[in-house]
Parts: sequence; C-alpha cells; structure tokens
Amino acid sequence: MTKPTADLTIQSGRILYPNGRIKHPGSIAIKGDRIIAVGPTVHEEFGGATLHLNFPNALMVPGLIDFHAHPSPAGWFAGIDPEEHILGRGTTTVLSQGDPSCDTWQTYREDMQGSKRLRIKEAISPVTGPSFAQSGNAENLDNIDIEACVSAVKNGKEYIWGISVNVMVQVTGASNPKKILKKVLDIAEKTELPLLFGSRREPSDWPLADQLEWLRPGDVLTYCLHPGTETGDESIVKDGTIVDAVWKAQEKGILFDIGHGMKSFDFGVAEAAIAQRFMPDTISTDIQHRYAGYKPIHDMPSVISKLIASGMTEVEALERSTIRPAKALHLEGEIGSLEPGKYADVTLLEWDDENRMMDDCFGSSRSGGYFKPIMTIKGGKTVSP
Repeated sequence: MTKPTADLTIQSGRILYPNGRIKHPGSIAIKGDRIIAVGPTVHEEFGGATLHLNFPNALMVPGLIDFHAHPSPAGWFAGIDPEEHILGRGTTTVLSQGDPSCDTWQTYREDMQGSKRLRIKEAISPVTGPSFAQSGNAENLDNIDIEACVSAVKNGKEYIWGISVNVMVQVTGASNPKKILKKVLDIAEKTELPLLFGSRREPSDWPLADQLEWLRPGDVLTYCLHPGTETGDESIVKDGTIVDAVWKAQEKGILFDIGHGMKSFDFGVAEAAIAQRFMPDTISTDIQHRYAGYKPIHDMPSVISKLIASGMTEVEALERSTIRPAKALHLEGEIGSLEPGKYADVTLLEWDDENRMMDDCFGSSRSGGYFKPIMTIKGGKTVSP
C-alpha cells in the first residue's frame, strides 16, 4: 500500500478541533494549499512529508479572521500594510471596512487582491471619493451614489461581502444620519447584501435602540463594546445590564462585532456583556495605519486575550475569531476550521501565563495571560510574525 504524501505536517502541543474542543497534542498534514488530514498522529502517518514543523508549547487554530480591519494601498486614509501588521500577526482573512468605495474598488482590487497573500473580503463604502469614507464625506447626500454602488457590486461580487455605513458625526457631518442610512439601506436591498454598520454615539441624538430597529437579519453592528456617552443610550449596556433592544436585535438575527480600534473597546462593557452571556458574534481589531503604534495594542491575538480577561473562555474567544466569522462571511466551507479539504490557513499561538497589563480604549486595564503569535500558514505557505 502506497504511503500518503504531504508537503507539510505541523504538530502542536494543543489543537482546536472543529467540534470546539481543544485537545493535547494535535497535528495536521497539508498538500498544496489544502489540509488533507487532522489528528493526534497525523505527523507520524505522513512521515515522508517534505517539511515537518513542531511547536510543543503552541496552540494550533485555524487562520484568524478579522471581521473589521483596514488593509488598503499606501497613502489611503486608513490603509495598513497587511503583510506586517495583519498576516504576520496570525490573521489570514479580513473584512475591509469601507476602504474601497463604489468608484475606487477597481483600484483597490488591482493593488490588494491577488498581490497580497491576505484573503480580503470587502464591505465597500457607498460614498464616492478617493478612499475611506471619513471626514464628513457623507455630509453631501449626493456623494452616496446608489446606482454606482449597485453597479460596483454587480461587477465585483466575487470579493464584495456587503456595504459599509458609519453614522458617526465624523462621517455624516451636519447631515441627518437617518437620511444617510436610508439611502444605504436602499443599496443593500437592491444588491441583497448585508450592512456593516458603525453606530451613532456622539452627539447623543439617536439612541442605539432606535438604530437597531433599522437593521435587518444578517446586518452587523460593529463597535459593539463601546460605553456610549454619559446618558448610556448609545451602548449595549446601561446601568450594568444589557438593554432589551439589544437582546431583541440578537433574536432578530442582527450580528454584533467588536471593532476594537482606539475608541471602541471598554473592559466594563465587555465584562458586563459576557457575565450576562451576551456574546459578540465576531472579534475584530479595526486596525489601520494611524493606529500602528498599537497603543492600546489591538492585533487579533491581543484582542482575543482581552476578551478572555473579560470572562470569555478560551474556546468562546477563538470560535469568534475563526468559525463564526467564517460563517458570517459565507466562507465556512473553505476556512474557519481545521478540516480535510479546507484551505491550509493555520495560526500557531503560544499562551503566556505572565500577568500582562492589557489596556482598553478608556483608561482601564486588566492583567492576565495573553496569546503571542508564533507562526502563520496561509494557503500552505509559512509566514513569520
């Protein structure tokens, strides 16, 4: 009987299996860009593989999926080099939040898709302009070109997941955010795509409960762990309790994403939500070039560590960084779990028990262990952090 062959086997001290269990030890075999076997003795069964890697102190998980980040060409408003700051930190797939617009998506495609190893899905901006829709670009409602956006989706459907809309005042300027959202929902209905929705918080003129009424099943509310203003009407938590409208939205099928960034992660909100078993559906960084100094640190391993420090179990946090976002992106047949036939996107993480101080965006800190990225494998090719 002919022995099975593989290009690469990876052995680790622990492995996250598709059933959500972490076991000791684990190994996988890779041929080309696909996983061909998973199990505790796979590295022995494929002993003739071209390359063997062994990480006895690491946890092997599917390539991390960042549901809200900003990989984009140099010089764009938020663009960050995906090789150094994303792929090299354990993430193999991202959803680009509003980087390409309906009139720049072809330039974005030429510069980013195919030329980078990172897998990028797009939530395109409906606002015409040179890059990311910020700095009041949506203030003039004529900048939201419904037909141009519908046409862009038709032509770029392979890469476009949905439509990005942010109704914070930095984007809307003096315009009524409800009018902006109404136009964008028209695009979403015409294209049958979901929204990645950045909610209003300042000024305090549109309570979150009302904003959620506008969203549909499958739409995603990002920045979900920010504390809102002093009134608390813009946060998912008020007086330490998840507000009723948020539970109703979750039951309706609206998804909740973290989008850490520099202004959207609060330990108090995270702890209150997790304690009440309200779990965000996806973990994301909102990483962009202006934040590349990482103060507070918010690559995917660090945000996962912060969620664990806030009360999530290891598996709960990892599932929201792998299989759950894969399902939300409609890619669960290809990525998100370590299974034969799926793309060989793999991340090796090492847990450090040293009490490290981790910061939120509002001056609070927690101490605890944390994950460090050791190696990323994208499509069977190794990437060093």
